[in-house]
Amino acid sequence: MKKIILKAGKEKSLLRHHPWVFSGAISRTEGYPVDGDTVQLYSSQGAFLAQAAYHASAPIAARVWSWQEDERIDEAFFYHKIVQALALRKDVGAYQEHSGFRLVHGESDGLPGLVVDCYDRVVVLQIGSVGAERWRKTFMEILKKICDPICIYERSDTDVRALEGLEKRTDILWGELPDNLTIEENGLRFAIDIAQGQKTGFYLDQRDNRAKIRTLASGKDVLNCFCYTGAFSVYARQGGAQSVLSVDSSEDALKLAQRNIALNGLSTDSLQWQCADVFQMLRKLRDQNRKFDLIILDPPKFAPTAAFADKAARGYKDINLLAFKLLRPGGILATYSCSSGISSDLFQKIVAGAALDAGVSAHIISQQIAAPDHPVLLSFPEGAYLKGLLVRVGI
Repeated sequence: MKKIILKAGKEKSLLRHHPWVFSGAISRTEGYPVDGDTVQLYSSQGAFLAQAAYHASAPIAARVWSWQEDERIDEAFFYHKIVQALALRKDVGAYQEHSGFRLVHGESDGLPGLVVDCYDRVVVLQIGSVGAERWRKTFMEILKKICDPICIYERSDTDVRALEGLEKRTDILWGELPDNLTIEENGLRFAIDIAQGQKTGFYLDQRDNRAKIRTLASGKDVLNCFCYTGAFSVYARQGGAQSVLSVDSSEDALKLAQRNIALNGLSTDSLQWQCADVFQMLRKLRDQNRKFDLIILDPPKFAPTAAFADKAARGYKDINLLAFKLLRPGGILATYSCSSGISSDLFQKIVAGAALDAGVSAHIISQQIAAPDHPVLLSFPEGAYLKGLLVRVGI
């Protein structure tokens, strides 16, 4: 039997069912485990704690598969976990109401290191840990059985793979990727670029927050920063926005954004697309004394871990400060952070500081999180990576 014995007192987080064990918590190993092996975790007093995937050289040395001592970690185990994950998506309406949804959300579904997104009948697999890598082919076979896909595509190209000592990998695992893939979300259609797009091709986590923007956009001049493929812009225009300026640094993303407007038969009147660095563009708009009624800030990840928090905080402060200066009285800022290294409390403090420096009085009118197909395990608060605020400035 392959075992990990923890140092005295280091079992506390496991007793609260937090699924990670850091390397500094380990006293010794028994049975010569190698990377990817399933090991049993024990306290310094010899009490069983959990079964986990082992990785000797990583900061997170063990990621829990099961809290049961007698449970076999095999194909049947993973099949059951993914079936459970699908049942949750059906319960929250993500499966029936949208053709794009997250099927597996890592630790929150009891499958650390594994993300699975579904775009109609194309399944995208993303692996971010050595433990999940060991079961890669098993996951593929299970997804074929459960999802009946026409294609399984791997997008294991996240930066976290470097921390796990894994090379980035993207390719078709099974089937054939269609040329023009689209999904339906809240009655709107979006083109998806599985092979080259950000994340797994689309920001599924912002689904409900986009729907909220649709209810706020009527008659407003809207600025959508870091617009990527323009999903917020599409919702704003359908919601009756008077004008929408969409800014992104990628020409290809902007082309896909314009295609998404066309896919939904929306008017292009007063729609502008600007390929530019958002930080520079916000300053340019400030210098031009441009004003907007609704501004959306949905930047990429500034802080992948807490170690980057200080640098990221400066970036968030900068863009929010500039956005506040561009809002008309009574205007609304929809601002987001997907950085796991920035807590919700810290993000709110950053936005509050930006408002203070901009000389505006502002109120939070809504706190926003990821859509429910991105659940957060209560014992794993790190899963709550997306945080958002709707902030209204004073009149």
